[in-house]
Amino acid sequence: MIIAVDTHTHTDVSHHAYSTLEENLSAARKKGMEGLAVTNHGPFLANDGADLWHFSSLKNFPLYVKGLRLIKGAEVNILNPQGDIDLDGYSLAPLELVVASMHTPCFDTRLGPDAVTEGYINALDRHAKINVIGHMGDGRYKCDYRAVLQKVKETGRIVEINHHSFDVRRGSAENCRDIALICKEMEIPVVMSTDAHFSEDVGEVYNSDKMLREIDFPRELILNTSLKKLADYLGLEL
Repeated sequence: MIIAVDTHTHTDVSHHAYSTLEENLSAARKKGMEGLAVTNHGPFLANDGADLWHFSSLKNFPLYVKGLRLIKGAEVNILNPQGDIDLDGYSLAPLELVVASMHTPCFDTRLGPDAVTEGYINALDRHAKINVIGHMGDGRYKCDYRAVLQKVKETGRIVEINHHSFDVRRGSAENCRDIALICKEMEIPVVMSTDAHFSEDVGEVYNSDKMLREIDFPRELILNTSLKKLADYLGLEL
């Protein structure tokens, strides 16, 4: 298995995903993984996001399910250049891993690269619970990568190299490569994630892994190749 922990997965709570949490956990266990993050969409993703109760109720899960460390998380939506997101403090409180992303129903692509850059930077400044910038290579949300990554570096956050993006988000292969090269230069840690929407995809990050190997990205900067390495960085209980 390339990764020990999948840091970005969806369940059928997000209506465009098709597997239950239990099915995702079973798939991860069969593949010999150590942990799984459940990161359903925040409520502002039209007709798809989970409601606030979903996130606040994640505290009811034990640390380990089916022998895997279940990391309680969310994929929040960055809504505007001011960096607003779609989960409140109460809903964020029990979460251990928060991925912040941009999606077309939530952040207007017509605002352009400067607004996207501001949105990322302001979200990182304003919301301490954000751990990871999600699928930043999406061609619809081009921005000043170096400026955003400088903020990631300054604030000790993580960049996601999203396997799913290579197949479904225009321009992602080239953009992710550019982002990864800057991360390599600046020694910014990354995670390889699946953004899985079906249980069979859990843990499958061959697109991301191939690209990172091609640019000789330091393996020590890939945090989710080990549960302990990820847990140490995030301060997770094991």
